[in-house]
Amino acid sequence: MNLHQFRFVQEAVRRDLNLTEVAKSLHTSQPGVSKAIIELEEELGIEIFGRHGKRLKRVTEPGLAVLKSIEVILREVANLKRIGEHYSDQDSGTLSIATTHTQARYVLPNPVAQLRKSYPKVNVSLHQGAPAQVAQMVLEEVAEIGIATESLVDYPELVTLPCYEWQHVLVIPTAHPLANKSDITLLDLAEEPIITYHPSFTGRTRIDKAFAAKHLSPRIALEAIDSDVIKTYVRLGLGVGIVAEMAVREKLDDDLVVRPAGNLFGHNVARIAFKRNSYLRNFVYDFAAMLSDKLDKPMILKALAGGD
Repeated sequence: MNLHQFRFVQEAVRRDLNLTEVAKSLHTSQPGVSKAIIELEEELGIEIFGRHGKRLKRVTEPGLAVLKSIEVILREVANLKRIGEHYSDQDSGTLSIATTHTQARYVLPNPVAQLRKSYPKVNVSLHQGAPAQVAQMVLEEVAEIGIATESLVDYPELVTLPCYEWQHVLVIPTAHPLANKSDITLLDLAEEPIITYHPSFTGRTRIDKAFAAKHLSPRIALEAIDSDVIKTYVRLGLGVGIVAEMAVREKLDDDLVVRPAGNLFGHNVARIAFKRNSYLRNFVYDFAAMLSDKLDKPMILKALAGGD
């Protein structure tokens, strides 16, 4: 048995048992993938996959046990590579970060600049996506760190730690009737067209739940994943915007009226995620500390080891 066989089996599950997609993702041939999996099954004396003809249809019960072992083996192989990188040259390499657009645009620039100043030989690779995609990229080791507000806590294979708390704010054209009202209610907002985030981004679930709790149905005039896009359409008079507070810049957005909305929608917690039991290089711990003063190496090590 060999690592190639293990990767083929793991990728087959990730690709919904489609060996053509497995071959494409691993840059090899479909017959080669199929042959390698069969050879592994013959060596182990079990069927990892149930088949209909030549097609994989399901993972067998012994196959599930094999998959757990394969995950441990491949994770430790990745850890070995990181250990080698860490001790061969501790101050260089690439930090891969999976995150959402809002985090990448408004939160990460300063910590990334600080990291580059402290570690000039470290390159940063940003992978942007929806929160669920962020979690998956960390699980698949495309990224060492994941940063998002939603979804990360839903994956037991990830260790997540709170990074910082934030609230939504209302952004309103200066000529809008609500611009002069200091105590804006959910009922006020429900009577206006609203421009805010797509349902899977930037705390949108809190917004929906707040309206639902009051039995209100807001008129969502436009949804976007980019806060700047939301503010652009607010400026055009299409409605009242709801964005993350870190997306508002005092000088750049001084043509809009900004109202904190934590009292309406509650507060959100952005979290940082690592793959459980993974080996992290020193500059990863340092970057986490740059991101939040609530994070440090001992805390992260304890969490990775399964401590409370």
